Amino acid sequence: MLKKILLYGCSGNAFEALSIIRDNNINESKWKVVGLLDDNILKHGKKYYGVPVLGGKREIYSRPDCEILVVWGSPSSYLNKKKVIEELQIPKERFATIIHPSVVLGDCVSVGFNTLLMPGVVCTTSIQISDHVVILPNTVISHDSIIGSYSCIGSNVSISGTVNIQEQVYIGSGTRIINNIEIGKRSLIGLGSVVISSCDSDSVYVGNPARKISDIK
Repeated sequence: MLKKILLYGCSGNAFEALSIIRDNNINESKWKVVGLLDDNILKHGKKYYGVPVLGGKREIYSRPDCEILVVWGSPSSYLNKKKVIEELQIPKERFATIIHPSVVLGDCVSVGFNTLLMPGVVCTTSIQISDHVVILPNTVISHDSIIGSYSCIGSNVSISGTVNIQEQVYIGSGTRIINNIEIGKRSLIGLGSVVISSCDSDSVYVGNPARKISDIK
């Protein structure tokens, strides 16, 4: 039987998820996308990539047979994701996890719920991908690293071994992170940065090497 799924948040990551779901269904049908959800009423009734926008988050409660995927996470919105998900007050069993067929998961790699792994992601060994995480295409995560809940990792990011990325972190595309360091909670690492030392929480870092340029308030 096909699993039914609703995608909450009618934006880029949700559209990426639609494509990944379709790729997953090529060899074996697994998912039926019931619809998109968005709290912007101007989107209600429209279709994106052939999938209708059914309404806002109320639809989550009127369709208890559907799993839910909430995968937004841009530099301007990633800090709101935790609050939005907690306010849904739905059991974790209702959240879906979507992994593209090309993703490589090595030994002792765990992936949490409501997590989206896009094409070409590589997780080598002994890695923890926590809940509510989005990882964009062609990112490589090396041994003994942790990706904290509610984080978003951009495309073509290289994360070396034994890196601890705490919760609600945004890592910009093209970033390189050296081994044995920690990225503090709620911080943002700018596009193409080279991180060679640990980063404080609630901070913005950019550059090569990455330097703190501001606090996040």
